Amino acid sequence: MPGTTEPGFLTGVQQGEAESEAALYEKYSARVYYLALRESKSRQDAEDVRAETFLRVLQAIRKQQVHSQDALPAFILGVARNVLRELYARRRQMGDAVPADEAELTTPSHEHNFIDNEVRTAIRKTIERLKPREQRVLQMLFYEELATEQVARAVSIAPERVRLVKSRALKHFREIHYRLTAGKKGN
Repeated sequence: MPGTTEPGFLTGVQQGEAESEAALYEKYSARVYYLALRESKSRQDAEDVRAETFLRVLQAIRKQQVHSQDALPAFILGVARNVLRELYARRRQMGDAVPADEAELTTPSHEHNFIDNEVRTAIRKTIERLKPREQRVLQMLFYEELATEQVARAVSIAPERVRLVKSRALKHFREIHYRLTAGKKGN
């Protein structure tokens, strides 16, 4: 499938390939969501920030404003931070009259254009079935983007064991996710 490998994200999106857009979203959406959730402390805001971020990222790629595949992860997180700053600026202008978790943002949620509810549900159910330590290690490595040494200290294991736990957790994740999604396809 052209454009769905990481080097093909830019080219695929520029050529209008829906598979490339979906693959880009799948690869980076969790990081953006966690960053937004950590900063805003609101699930609704995090969802909105994620949707707006990917809308802007896709527009920038289509306009060929992103020139380097290597710069893509930093670009995406930079856009997310800008969206968060704009959210805070709007809130300051409103005088914080409305609590963050109840505020209605003027930016519509476009998330459903990128990933459907069944996929999100399958991923959530898969994560819930992982062992607590596996959940924590994956969260710290992928969402919090902590260094191996920091993860090792947090879960009280040797740094060299973090890679092993990560590898096993990802393997376990793939197995569970396959079982969950294979069952639905057979129906």
